[in-house]
Amino acid sequence: MKSKVNCVGIIRETRIDDARTPLTPIHISQLKKKYSKIKFIVQPSKNRSYKDEEYKNHGAIINEDLKECDIIFGVKEIEPNYLLYNKTYIFFSHTYKLNTETLINAQGTPGMDKKELLKSIIKKKIKLIDYENIRDLNGSRYLGFGRFAGIVGCYNTLNLFLLMNKFMPLGKAFKINNYERLKNNIKNIIFPKIKLLVTGDGRVAGGVMELLKETNIVQVNKSDYLVSNFDEPVFCNLKTEDYVKNKDNTDFDLSHFINFSNEYSSCALPYLLKSDVYISAHYWDPAAPKIFEKDQLNQLPQLQVIGDITCDVDGSVPTTIKSTTIKNPNFFLDRNTMMESKNINNNLAIMAVDNLPSELPRDSSLEFGDGIVKNVLPYLIEKDDGRILNATITQEGRFLEKYSYLENFINS
Repeated sequence: MKSKVNCVGIIRETRIDDARTPLTPIHISQLKKKYSKIKFIVQPSKNRSYKDEEYKNHGAIINEDLKECDIIFGVKEIEPNYLLYNKTYIFFSHTYKLNTETLINAQGTPGMDKKELLKSIIKKKIKLIDYENIRDLNGSRYLGFGRFAGIVGCYNTLNLFLLMNKFMPLGKAFKINNYERLKNNIKNIIFPKIKLLVTGDGRVAGGVMELLKETNIVQVNKSDYLVSNFDEPVFCNLKTEDYVKNKDNTDFDLSHFINFSNEYSSCALPYLLKSDVYISAHYWDPAAPKIFEKDQLNQLPQLQVIGDITCDVDGSVPTTIKSTTIKNPNFFLDRNTMMESKNINNNLAIMAVDNLPSELPRDSSLEFGDGIVKNVLPYLIEKDDGRILNATITQEGRFLEKYSYLENFINS
């Protein structure tokens, strides 16, 4: 069928430390071959990991003005004053969970007022599509930067462990800016005898384990992790059914947990008691239990380092009292006061960077763009099978029924 889309745009990311892009130059080249009549306009950017000239060489038009575009792609939330009236935007808005005031700052770009963002989107009659909600019939996301969040989060956490134990730290991931070089860096480190715990069983946890398998840290099962002493560094991966349990002690059922998370409690403490390093790589919903409670921290003297890739402030990992930045990825927490400390000694070290994939922006953008080309653009340009409609939060100045609860949020 004939496309109603004549022009596709890529907006410049407004967050200065985010060099990612939804579509790389090679994707533009692929799309122009498939959709020869569609223009692709890219806003110029000095921060983007792929340079303007690369886009130009692959057939894109470099132009500050995106008014001609029917669909505008971004990565993270867009500042309200940059939004154009009556356009279709697609980006990670981090808004669909926002049904209580306590979640305003739980996810997304620090300092971004999501209430004002949604108000502006409604006022400007924008069609907002959120990548996070483009899912298959089983509810699995088609798109995400999760794998690279896991890879970089693992690298940063291991680097923090080296720093805490007075080893020579590795180069920072964002300065290396290449996954193959990152792997080669980590392969050369001989980690001492430690126990490392990973929670999660999705893309993020997969990325963590992908990098761990490049190290001398050996995977062991959960039973051995609890009871055995090892002569080598080891890690254990807890899946959802391993770190939560139903309060009435019935058998774990994933669909029940997703729908009734408040009926579950954490059972991760015995594993944390044995751990030197903990990497949080699981999806968390505010109704779900925290991995541990603040008052349990003093029971964990062995735990030196937490890498919170989940990075929900005061969320599943209560020691994440703030998010950190790519350039300053770590902070130290006084176990007694639960307040930040400048002293590295005897305090808990936390890594809580909230945009980890941007440390490997070219690699992560290439993988993400592959997903857009395969699983999103054909359904935007040709015929939607429901995935785009299900991810559409606003249209023509109103919230779609599935997201109508956000009306109460913006008016609260």
